Amino acid sequence: MNDLVYPRERVLGVFTLLIGLLVWLLLLVGTFGGALIGLLLGYIVYLFVQSTLISHIKGNGVELSAAQFPDLHAHFVACCERLKMPEQPRAYVMNGNGGLNAFATKFLRTQYVVLLSDVADAMRQHPDGVRFYIGHELGHLRMKHLSWHFLRWPVLWLPLVGAAYSRARESTCDRHGLACSSSPDNAARALAALAAGGERWQQFDVKAYLEQTKQASGFWMSFHELTSAYPWLTKRVWRVIDRNAAPPSRNGFAYLLAVFIPYAGRLGGGFGFLMLVYIVGVLAAIALPAYHDYTARAQLTQVVMRTQDARDALGAYYLRNGRVPESLQEAGVPEDLPGGGSLSLDGHRMVLTVHTARGDLVFTPSPSGPSRIAWSCSGGEGMRPGQLPASCQGRPLPAR
Repeated sequence: MNDLVYPRERVLGVFTLLIGLLVWLLLLVGTFGGALIGLLLGYIVYLFVQSTLISHIKGNGVELSAAQFPDLHAHFVACCERLKMPEQPRAYVMNGNGGLNAFATKFLRTQYVVLLSDVADAMRQHPDGVRFYIGHELGHLRMKHLSWHFLRWPVLWLPLVGAAYSRARESTCDRHGLACSSSPDNAARALAALAAGGERWQQFDVKAYLEQTKQASGFWMSFHELTSAYPWLTKRVWRVIDRNAAPPSRNGFAYLLAVFIPYAGRLGGGFGFLMLVYIVGVLAAIALPAYHDYTARAQLTQVVMRTQDARDALGAYYLRNGRVPESLQEAGVPEDLPGGGSLSLDGHRMVLTVHTARGDLVFTPSPSGPSRIAWSCSGGEGMRPGQLPASCQGRPLPAR
């Protein structure tokens, strides 16, 4: 039965499982076991949500049995035997409200397959079609896609990887559906109902539909498939007709864009792109102010350096005359700073203030020995702390 597994699922399955386990281990170690609390809470939420779905299925669906819809039950049992299912899941039919689909789920240790009524009605004259849908969902359970998903969850959002693994799983399950069908053509016609509807699929031309697969090589179709949980239906039909034949390749440039799109599950690449825009927006909201602060610090560092001559002149005046100059002019210091900015002086404490477009820098003197004046720098009016140069963050300025 190993030939029912799509080759890429093996590789991607091992990769995502190992990396997922590694991420969970790092989370547990990095949080000193605190992540276990989050896991426990998440599991409790899962139980409540999943119990809602299971209760809905049991309360509103019709369980298949030898007495209830025996024709569908016979197809289900035959498919379980064909796939050598170790334990037969419980099977139900539910009103599809126009939807052509089926799904598999589980709750605790019990597995379920739900066939929507529209599929059963559309495939009434095509027993292989019913078996294909049943086999596809049994494939998810047989391959334990639901059981191991949680362990892989931390890495499934990765661009390209998560979507590729999901598509590989669907291709594997299509092989299971094919195994339950009597011929590839019948399996292809079952898939055709997803494209043509519950009635038109009967006039479906398989060969003409396969010709459409060539369109999947375009840039946008390649991109949206690379970010999607499902292969294009044209490719799925191609693979069940001849699973060894390779469909047309994708546009190589699509990979360059898709590598930046986080995997968004069944919501597809459009939602993934919105996620990317959101992430970029958040990063920009953080990075842009940080960049502005960086450029401001670089410019103000130059300002601090250009005040060196003014500070030296004020210190020399004080040491020579034993008093604070009443003005900058008295100390021979120009009011305009080279390169931009202006100076002002407190004639009582000899505090020098530099007025710049980004705010004020304040230089405060203090004695540092019998013949030396030390200066410290701090932010003044209009100056944000993040813009202050390192030399203005509580450390004395170096003397020249």
